[in-house]
Amino acid sequence: MDHGFLHYPFPKQTTRLIWVLGISLVVVLTLQYSELPIFSSISLLLSGAKASFVRESYFSNAKNTSFMQQDLKDSYSGVNGSSPKNSSEERENNTQNGDLKKPKMETLPVMSISQMNEELKKSRSSLYSVPSQVSSLVDQQLLEAKSQIENAAFTNNDSRLYAPIYRNISMFKRSYEIMDRMLKVYIYKDGEKPIFHDWILEGIYASEGWFLKLMEENKQFVTEDPNEAHLFYIPFSSRLLELTLYVPHSHSRDNLIQFMKNHTEMIISKYPFWNRTNGSDHFLTGCHDWAPAETRGRLLNTIRALCNADIRTGFKIGKDVSLPTTYVRSSKNPLKDIGGNPPTQRPILAFFAGHMHGYVRPVLLNHWGNDTDMRIFARMPHVKGNKNYIDHMKSSKYCICARGFAVHSPRVVESLIYDCVPVIISDNYVPPFFEVLNWESFAVFVLEKDIVNLKKVLLSISEEKYVEMYERVKKVKEQFFWHSEPVKYDLFHMILHSVWYNRVLRMKGI
Repeated sequence: MDHGFLHYPFPKQTTRLIWVLGISLVVVLTLQYSELPIFSSISLLLSGAKASFVRESYFSNAKNTSFMQQDLKDSYSGVNGSSPKNSSEERENNTQNGDLKKPKMETLPVMSISQMNEELKKSRSSLYSVPSQVSSLVDQQLLEAKSQIENAAFTNNDSRLYAPIYRNISMFKRSYEIMDRMLKVYIYKDGEKPIFHDWILEGIYASEGWFLKLMEENKQFVTEDPNEAHLFYIPFSSRLLELTLYVPHSHSRDNLIQFMKNHTEMIISKYPFWNRTNGSDHFLTGCHDWAPAETRGRLLNTIRALCNADIRTGFKIGKDVSLPTTYVRSSKNPLKDIGGNPPTQRPILAFFAGHMHGYVRPVLLNHWGNDTDMRIFARMPHVKGNKNYIDHMKSSKYCICARGFAVHSPRVVESLIYDCVPVIISDNYVPPFFEVLNWESFAVFVLEKDIVNLKKVLLSISEEKYVEMYERVKKVKEQFFWHSEPVKYDLFHMILHSVWYNRVLRMKGI
């Protein structure tokens, strides 16, 4: 009997089955094609809700610091100097050896090391720093410091400083002395843990954690009076921001970027300090690959100390600071097992081992993986304490620091602490403390396109020149050490000095 307009050509059980199969198909398609706009929109909505829940969960546990440190400790295993688990590198599929038959190189604009040097000179002469709207005692102090630095008396003999590793030892020494005597830093107390005022001291992102911890514990440079501050520090952790708010598999950093934007706007509206110089006397540190993206917008006006010091992502030579990527295996003993063999006991010409992240490393392996003079590996068998990897660094003349997905690598600092001359193959990467260190005096720079000529480049360096670079590596490495109690010219002081140095030399007259 017909009771309406709808007719059911199938029995009810069959209809239910069709509905179940249809819903299942939708779920499968959603998972398979989650990158399509319609599904991405749904994903973002769900991501926002999940991120909010995750954030609340972390903040509710923020008081339990020991729990936080254990739960959020960097999971980087240190095998072959590769990247940490859960980093942006580990989120991508690793390139397998079988995929290396036809490696491809990207064709991108490249700024050579000599062009970077010219850019640094240009930044000093352009004086594009924004002065305070009203002349203050702090401005006068900075301008006087700038004059003293630029007119520093010539020195070429110092028991602690080795002149050849610096661009200008006289300016560096004078600047450091003034900083040590005068600098005052105001730290914003706003922001909840763990994203703010908390740190991770082990793993590949340790630099931002160590600096944040030592800065907040410092008695010499920190001031409670913002009116006497030469610099303003925004103490956030890019690694903890990622661990707290990033939603796995969401393929979106938008909520992290928006979070930092909101925090910055809050600081600007709450305090008058930003508007005095439009943020040019503010600074922050970030070591995660995503830190450049998280510190865009108005934060671009600040001095950004970044591990991912990539010119293509907005790093400004002469303003921003290249933060060393230091892999710390033990926070209790960050200086464990440093040093290496003398030049006569380094039979390996060059060494590299690690995951085949990005487009450069597969090319390196493809060209030199079978060369008997070099040791170029995709990965090495795991040995407790990463001893195999470390022993190779200690026994090689040159250590290859090839970029992965991002330009920075812990191998640069590892090379230094194991007395191995670094060979940096990472276009547009600005090496640490570029404003004061003469990197060309103790490191080799090879453009990515010249990997095919790598061995020729290294063999063209005379033994005398190599020994000279080796000795300079031994001198400069002390400035890349973390100490639980900071000492003069160590990594904490070098980071702070580079921030100070760039701020002072960019000052305009009032």
